[in-house]
Amino acid sequence: MKSLAARRVFCCLFLLGAGWLSSCVNPQQVEVLEREQRRLRGDVTNLRTDVDNMRSTLADTQANLQQMQRELGAIKERIDETRVQVGRQLGQTNREGDQRVKNLEDRLAKLEQDAKDQAELIKSRETELQQLRDSVQQAAQRPEPSENSVDLSLAESENVRKDFDNAWRSFEKKDYRVAIGRFKDFLKRNPKSKLAPSAQYAIGESYFALKEFDRAIVEFDEVRRKYPQSDRVAGALLRQGSAFAELGEKLNARLVLQELIERFPQSAEAGRAKQRLKALES
Repeated sequence: MKSLAARRVFCCLFLLGAGWLSSCVNPQQVEVLEREQRRLRGDVTNLRTDVDNMRSTLADTQANLQQMQRELGAIKERIDETRVQVGRQLGQTNREGDQRVKNLEDRLAKLEQDAKDQAELIKSRETELQQLRDSVQQAAQRPEPSENSVDLSLAESENVRKDFDNAWRSFEKKDYRVAIGRFKDFLKRNPKSKLAPSAQYAIGESYFALKEFDRAIVEFDEVRRKYPQSDRVAGALLRQGSAFAELGEKLNARLVLQELIERFPQSAEAGRAKQRLKALES
């Protein structure tokens, strides 16, 4: 662009010189030089217009560039702010996630402990039921009658045993309502029977199975009150303490279980009572 302008300036100087020399040339040559001079003046005018247009375009371009730089700076600021906010949110999310994980772990630990306690309770109930079955079998054993005598007490014991077995079959079938009624009838008819403590215990166990824990507590207490020398007392105390625990009465549960441990320290029920006390304290 600079070389073109220089050439055009040179041409202008040449024309001026040509005008000075026009007096030395013929009219035709003067006319040619004047046309060339007009053409060059038009080119100079066009050149100035082009320069002005280029300056205007350049100014617009610079203004656009500055605007883009400002917008770019604003975008960078928003990106930085967003990065900070995202970092804070991620940190908060991580903390909340850690807390949720901890809560789930705590719940899992509690569920595992509850499952362990339930397993121990089921095992305890199975043991107690087996003991009850054993006591029934032992009570059912009797000496064979002699060929030359009739044992009236034996005949009575046979009827008592059948009466008890009838109630016991309902209990084994988990028909607890029927079992309760039959065991109570058995106790009315046979209050002095050796099977009476087991019948009373089975009534308490039936109410416990029906989740009527208040009734179960009363019936288990009858075992202790009416048959204090029976081997069913330790089991009744254990189940009574468990019934109190099911009702949320932890203080009464502890008192009953501690009584069991003190009165029957060597019994299997005492060992299970210690486990129950630990569970109540947790």
